[in-house]
Amino acid sequence: MELNKRQTEIFEIVKADGPITGEQIAERLKLARATIRPDLAILTMAGFLDARPRVGYFYSGKRPAQSVADSMTGMRVRDFQSIPVVVEENISVYDAICQMFLEDVGTLFVVDQSSFLTGVLSRKDLLRTSLGNNELEKIPVHVIMTRMPNITYCDKQDTLLHAAKKMIDQQIDSLPVVVDNGEGLEVVGRVTKTNITAAFLSLADDHEL
Repeated sequence: MELNKRQTEIFEIVKADGPITGEQIAERLKLARATIRPDLAILTMAGFLDARPRVGYFYSGKRPAQSVADSMTGMRVRDFQSIPVVVEENISVYDAICQMFLEDVGTLFVVDQSSFLTGVLSRKDLLRTSLGNNELEKIPVHVIMTRMPNITYCDKQDTLLHAAKKMIDQQIDSLPVVVDNGEGLEVVGRVTKTNITAAFLSLADDHEL
């Protein structure tokens, strides 16, 4: 990673005089604290610097990017998953569209009478079915849903990086978080691109002083 002039100056100040607070660094550079905040976040996430509350910034001694890589690897689905929106497989396409609208989600997870995962409904599935079709109340969602074994899912113990790779590989917006109890997959959560983005952005907040 190539640092710009101001980032290089900040790095040299911290390496020579750390631990040092963000305010002290800003004073040395004759800049506002807000001006150097993005640079400090980049230097910290890239592994050049480390930071601790009420202590300040200091030289980490790590290889560039090691710090952020370590933090990302430690992030688990269980810590960032959200509540799943689940529907039964016999409800109509019309009801599924209403549910998706009311819950403001892009994916519905479909379960059987035992509450085990049997399918996934996306906006595209519902849109494709609704175009030119006037009998949406008569079509059950199990007719149009994506079925097992073609469903991509994750475990709550998986890393967010692993979940993100699954979404990118499959070009989907969310994954059901499941628990396998031996009889089927129980849906216990969902992880979305929004969850993952928020989690990775929190890395910068964790180092903010």
